[in-house]
Amino acid sequence: MNQEIAVIFDMDGVICHTNPYHSLAFRHFFSLRNLAPTEEEFAQHMFGKSNSYIFSHFFNRPVSGTELLELEEEKEGLFREIYKDHIEPIAGIVEFISDLESHGVKLGVATSAPYANLELILSKVDIRNKLGSIMASEDVKKHKPDPEVYLSSAMKLGVSPAQCLVFEDSYSGISAALNAGMRVVGVLTSHSIEELPKCDLYINDYQDLSYEKIIHLFD
Repeated sequence: MNQEIAVIFDMDGVICHTNPYHSLAFRHFFSLRNLAPTEEEFAQHMFGKSNSYIFSHFFNRPVSGTELLELEEEKEGLFREIYKDHIEPIAGIVEFISDLESHGVKLGVATSAPYANLELILSKVDIRNKLGSIMASEDVKKHKPDPEVYLSSAMKLGVSPAQCLVFEDSYSGISAALNAGMRVVGVLTSHSIEELPKCDLYINDYQDLSYEKIIHLFD
């Protein structure tokens, strides 16, 4: 290849279409507390957001420290229990990642989800041995749209932000990648093009993607 590049994937809505199951988990979690967020509220204040933001928004007060850890453990435990029998990668992503690896592309995952969720998905989606960087919520102090997770991923992969292409599905995630100075592909699993910041490319899935198609984004 003419230039060294890295491709970094978010997880929820990018590797697997998990958001419907997160919605189910949050609905159950909030119903236990007599709260019933609407679909519009979920779309605006859940997808791509950290649990700290989500809890603070829907409880209408700051949630942090031990309380945050306990609430997060409860909600994410619900998610894993609901999702464990439904894990399926988005069409074409495993083949796409193999194609990238065969061309010497450095690969990483950068998610706002906790490691336990990442481990669950990687136990069923066979890409772990291809990843040079794996980062989850426990690895950062500032969550998306802050660029920390993507800048740290680039550092771990030994590349500059300008050498990175990020796959993201949420407004905050795309903003984080753009704030890091990276190119971005918008994955349209959770939002429409109109609802997202401007990306270099938009896709519904990975079936028509290849190394040859994405390398042109660096021209």
